[in-house]
Amino acid sequence: MELMDANLCQVIQMELDHERLSYLLYQMLCGIKHLHAAGIIHRDLKPSNIVVKSDCTLKILDFGLARTAATGLLMTPYVVTRYYRAPEVILGMGYQANVDVWSIGCIMAEMVRGSVLFPGTDHIDQWNKVIEQLGTPSQEFLMKLNQSVRTYVENRPRYAGYSFEKLFPDVLFPADSEHNKLKASQARDLLSKMLVIDASKRISVDEALQHPYINVWYDPAEVEAPPPLITDKQLDEREHTVEEWKELIYKEVLDWEERMKNGVIRGQPASLGAAVINGSQHPSSSSSVNDVSSMSTDPTLASDTDSSLETSAGPLGCCR
Repeated sequence: MELMDANLCQVIQMELDHERLSYLLYQMLCGIKHLHAAGIIHRDLKPSNIVVKSDCTLKILDFGLARTAATGLLMTPYVVTRYYRAPEVILGMGYQANVDVWSIGCIMAEMVRGSVLFPGTDHIDQWNKVIEQLGTPSQEFLMKLNQSVRTYVENRPRYAGYSFEKLFPDVLFPADSEHNKLKASQARDLLSKMLVIDASKRISVDEALQHPYINVWYDPAEVEAPPPLITDKQLDEREHTVEEWKELIYKEVLDWEERMKNGVIRGQPASLGAAVINGSQHPSSSSSVNDVSSMSTDPTLASDTDSSLETSAGPLGCCR
């Protein structure tokens, strides 16, 4: 992979216009769509795992916690850095691919606000931060929890939560875009559909890509390209020694280089071993999106993971 200019931690407090913000989100969603199409859940999306270049090209990194959705292995709750962890993970529920959508919603909120939306100090405080802002979920949702977790949640104070207009007032957003007709109201609507506690009612990646705030960049050649090729879906379920893993990775790299040399792959991943998602060039050369300059080189925030209820930020880089 070529050298990138910064990770998203270093861009999080930039004065992004709507074009930059929506285009970066479009690329995140494209990357996650391709992973999900291959049956892979990333499970640890956060700003430090997303890197960008000065032309707004974006890539998703760090597949150490990625998991094939169809695997027989337990979907452990010890995933996703706490601030970006979906309610179904915090509460020890089963989860599906749209666990990644919640994480993207938290990242988008952080890009808009310039600070973490749910900065919990531990997994219990994380849940409290979520319900304090979004409100206590409905009884319908609570009935999906196992008895012990439901008892705990029901015994917590009840919160009405805030409207998204309160959480994300117009003043937090850039001026409405004349070029692409992108508006604060559209961005806020997308946030309200991503940050839904009940995963069954949360927007899907495909629906997000069709959202008015995102689909201005929609390119079928990017969005509908073939998913990464996974030749052995049971690989994660088998035990290997360190030397065997090294050999498997080495063979994967050789296969990748051969495919690139033969022109089989054109900037698109072919397998999980090389699943770093390429962002496309910006569709409009006349737009202001093509130059994200003067990025800080402040170090990335440290990862922070812990367990769910059931198993019971430092300075950011800035450019103007």
